[in-house]
Amino acid sequence: MGLRLSLRARALLALAVAAVVPPLVVLGVRRAGLEAGAAGVAAVLVMLPLLAWLAALWLAPLLRLTRALEGAVLSYRDGDFSLNLAPEAPGELAVLTRLHAELGLALREQRQHLAQRELLLDTVVQNSPVALVLTGPGGRIAIANLAARQLLGDGRSLAGLDFGAVIARQPEALREALAGEADRLFAVTLQDGGEETFHHSTRSFRLQGQPHRLRLLRRMTRELSRAEVATWKRVIRVLSHELNNSLAPISSLAHSGAELARRGDRQRLPGVLASIGERAAHLHGFLAGYASFAKLPAPRREAVHWPAFLARLATLAEFRIDGAPPAEPGWFDPAQIEQALLNLMKNAHESGSATDAVALRLGLQGGELCIEVLDRGPGMSEAVLAQALLPFYSTKRAGTGLGLALAREIAEAHDGRIALANRDDGGLRVAITLPQPP
Repeated sequence: MGLRLSLRARALLALAVAAVVPPLVVLGVRRAGLEAGAAGVAAVLVMLPLLAWLAALWLAPLLRLTRALEGAVLSYRDGDFSLNLAPEAPGELAVLTRLHAELGLALREQRQHLAQRELLLDTVVQNSPVALVLTGPGGRIAIANLAARQLLGDGRSLAGLDFGAVIARQPEALREALAGEADRLFAVTLQDGGEETFHHSTRSFRLQGQPHRLRLLRRMTRELSRAEVATWKRVIRVLSHELNNSLAPISSLAHSGAELARRGDRQRLPGVLASIGERAAHLHGFLAGYASFAKLPAPRREAVHWPAFLARLATLAEFRIDGAPPAEPGWFDPAQIEQALLNLMKNAHESGSATDAVALRLGLQGGELCIEVLDRGPGMSEAVLAQALLPFYSTKRAGTGLGLALAREIAEAHDGRIALANRDDGGLRVAITLPQPP
């Protein structure tokens, strides 16, 4: 019966007892013939144990609930969400126990979902063909999937080992790639004598305030082989097309020249021979363009002063300067960057843009030099933008597909990049970004 009383009823009962019992005790003592002082002492002696019992009765549910909550919190801290509070409680505490039960159920469900997701993620990570290595503070390996264990540890577990000690036993190319902090392609000679090409990518981040680094190694030999075959097929198609376009007229003109010579018509013979020479020169220039793309030398960087560089460039192409050039000199191979810009400006003029709308913009941002070629042509569709930088891709009927590809090769040889984007008001923006020394 006492457990079913609410806390308010218990408090009212204690107050009623405290108000009624002392007068009754005093009255009973006075009737017994004792003095007022003795009556007061008797009332106190009776009331103290009674009030102590009532207080204990009133606080008992609170004390039980407090102990239960303490145990539940300790269980939650240890990851055990199965503990529930007893349902018997005064009305004021019933809501709290119900909410606690709902919280425990929600935490159990979330933990189950997390466990399922962790199991799924671990299954995906462990069975991924990409070798994954996660290192924590001090360079200790926290996670290494099956592919990483096969590649770096002959199938043995790598967790807890020092990453530097693990890669020290690897081939030089693999060791250098894993020790670096840059994405790169590299080839490794395996124990069976075969050569495998890998792509290494790495990222650093902080987990629970501690520095971590994730390294991914992907085997690229098969993909690169397929891409290489596709590229060679495209090269062969382009070369065959261009050779046929030049050799067929040359063969026809040679036959015509021989017939004119047989007839003694020497007046028309020089024109035929000149046409043969033009087609041969065109073919020579076409092949020379391919050779220059295939034999691009390493850039020879030097300090380039803008007035002299821009003045020479202006003698080779028509353009205007958009804004003032940087005050500091650039740091790049002037001959190669000049060639890249000439290719870009040639494309800008051939796009149908007005001559005075072809512009060159220079700027320094965050330690990088940005060189932009702008035009007001029709721009490019999304499909063309996605493939424009690929070698041998061209939308022009007589194009070789090497202009933008050569510009890309030059930019990347300078450890830079090239990007194409349509301008808001029409036209194309081609930006070459080159790192500059501090």
